[in-house]
Amino acid sequence: MRDTDRLELLGLEVACVIGDLPEERGREQRLLVDVSLACDLAAAGTSDDLRDTVDYAALAAAIRAALRAARCRMIERAAECVARVCLDDPRVRSVRVRVEKRGAVPGLRAAAATVTRERDGASA
Repeated sequence: MRDTDRLELLGLEVACVIGDLPEERGREQRLLVDVSLACDLAAAGTSDDLRDTVDYAALAAAIRAALRAARCRMIERAAECVARVCLDDPRVRSVRVRVEKRGAVPGLRAAAATVTRERDGASA
């Protein structure tokens, strides 16, 4: 497998319940999610066929659905949730996920959590 091949989803907007405070549990907030997948892109690069790669539209929909269902309290958990969704595809060797929550603290543009996970479950 090519370690240098990466497929990226950048700035995926997800409206979901996120937060630990009581006032956050009853409303959706917006997260921005960046995903970088380590996977072999050679086959799709040659065939020009969607079946030979990770379908990023389907992955984006799966990430949105998972985060909406999870109702996470912490952005760290949201990042882990996204990583698990990405690693469900056997072609993905590892994933780097960044979850950003804007307006979490007055005067702070955003809080973000970044995790890197490999297929075997180890962090990289």
